[in-house]
Amino acid sequence: MGQALCICSRGAITIDNKKYYFVQKLDEGGFSYVDLVEGAKDGRFYALKRILCHDRQARQEAQTEVEMHQMFNHHNILSLVAYAFVDSRGKTEAWLILPYIRKGTLWSVLEKLRDKGSIMPENQILKIFSGICSGLKAIHDKGYAHRDLKPTNVLLDEGDRPVLMDLGSMNCARIEVRGSREAMTVQDWAAQRCTISYRAPELFNVESHCIIDERTDIWSLGCVLYCMMMLEGPYDLIFQKGDSVALAVQNPVTIPPTCSHSEGLQMLLSSIMVSNPEERPNISWVLGQVQDLQNRSPNTQSSMV
Repeated sequence: MGQALCICSRGAITIDNKKYYFVQKLDEGGFSYVDLVEGAKDGRFYALKRILCHDRQARQEAQTEVEMHQMFNHHNILSLVAYAFVDSRGKTEAWLILPYIRKGTLWSVLEKLRDKGSIMPENQILKIFSGICSGLKAIHDKGYAHRDLKPTNVLLDEGDRPVLMDLGSMNCARIEVRGSREAMTVQDWAAQRCTISYRAPELFNVESHCIIDERTDIWSLGCVLYCMMMLEGPYDLIFQKGDSVALAVQNPVTIPPTCSHSEGLQMLLSSIMVSNPEERPNISWVLGQVQDLQNRSPNTQSSMV
């Protein structure tokens, strides 16, 4: 899969002998574009992600993203329908056909709540968070880490099922750092690929001899939970004001006294957002705690999303 592609007339493309019609643009990033396309045969909508590969390294990173998608068959991780690498005018693009989830990202849902002066109910938080944890556990169980978990990288379908996307920053869960040069390499990589306000403390100043593991995702997971509870990330305002996020993440997270969510949920948040990665829990423990909270909540179904 992934070799045959034809750009046809009237805004249509063909990948692996299946034609898709261009509908409209959806999103645009630094080196990627997302368009809405319609399958000619099935009439279903898909998201076409086009990644600009400006050099050999970028092409390899796009190939890695394809391979990460292919590795998982999990209802909380975005699947890959088809792909191709397109060479045109001396440039290469990776074209990924992905399921289209109409409701959009978790961040867009939280923004709407904030605009209305509302909050996300706790039973909804637990339902969505349980699904995020389930998808993340599948990634960790395979020996990988997501490395860029944040509300804009979580899609929600109409039933509030979360789907983890943007697997381009994924790499092996365990990274052994041996020496200052390797430490700087990891630190520079994290600065480019891990969103600053969701980046784990150990990735800001990487020690010369250490092990970076999948618990970087647990920190980011805590930031996502905080965002669902407060409708903004714990370090979003610090970053927007130009203050040092690297310094801020060294201190325990502060839960505003105005927080109306249960003590159990607040305790879970505090137990996840621990600056020292050695004291941070793993995903199985977090998922177990979420399920316990669901079972104790009279308004929450205990089944995972």
